[in-house]
Amino acid sequence: MSTIRRETPRPGDGIDYRAMGAGDLEAAWQLSMDQHWPHRPVDWEDAFALGEGIVAEADEQLVGTAMRWRWGSAHATVGLVIVSELMRGRRIGSVLMERVLDGLQDRSVSLHATEVGRGLYERLGFVRTGEIRQHQGIAASAPLIALDDGWRLRPFDRSDEPALFALDEAARGWSRTTMLRMWLDSAEQIVALDHDGRLDGYAMLRRFGRGVEIGPVIASDDIGARALIAHLVSLAAGRFVRLDMDFSSGLTGWIEELQLQRVGTVTAMTRGELKVAPDGPRLFSLATQAYG
Repeated sequence: MSTIRRETPRPGDGIDYRAMGAGDLEAAWQLSMDQHWPHRPVDWEDAFALGEGIVAEADEQLVGTAMRWRWGSAHATVGLVIVSELMRGRRIGSVLMERVLDGLQDRSVSLHATEVGRGLYERLGFVRTGEIRQHQGIAASAPLIALDDGWRLRPFDRSDEPALFALDEAARGWSRTTMLRMWLDSAEQIVALDHDGRLDGYAMLRRFGRGVEIGPVIASDDIGARALIAHLVSLAAGRFVRLDMDFSSGLTGWIEELQLQRVGTVTAMTRGELKVAPDGPRLFSLATQAYG
């Protein structure tokens, strides 16, 4: 059940804020289309199934959205923050963020900010923690990456679930098993990186937006990450592919060599403390910019 409260319009404001419902998803999708975002209606449905949101209305028309996802007991992410271009300059984004952050005071919260929104998020206590580069294009077959003895790529098996959940939490810094369980059933391909019979990394190929997304991608080093990504890029040859790469991974130049060009950059920001082991598995490609 949603914990987002309804806020009545202030005198002279005319903006009504309320909890997002399933009936708002078509209008929310249209709002994202107006911003040239690639999300499909089903992408909004998945986001709503995993989280909760708030909408802004003016004259019974949806003019703004913001969503949040609570992961485990200590973390949350915020995303899909949109304000209609016709309604900007009226503090709608500020109110949406204040409302969507309400009740998350005891959690660390992460988001990905465009240059336009970064100032607002800084005023709300978020600090820069990194940079994410969006790469996309029509995939071509990628050269195979050689792995050392004892390492191999193999299909994901359901017996890998506990190890995958633990690996993902160690790399990301929070537990998101609900999301992963949904995608274990719906992903087109899941490939495991095996080291002497132990799961050392994984990557997913999923339908998203204009085509498919490769993410999350998690591995202990860049060689394993390259092997996972190259394998899935080759499987997706001829299709539109997107990756949201952590710039600190050092792989963004290599991704461009695969003809997946950088088309955008966002700033990773967090309010509160994240606990990620510096010598543990690493997140190379996001699940999505909204979920992290």
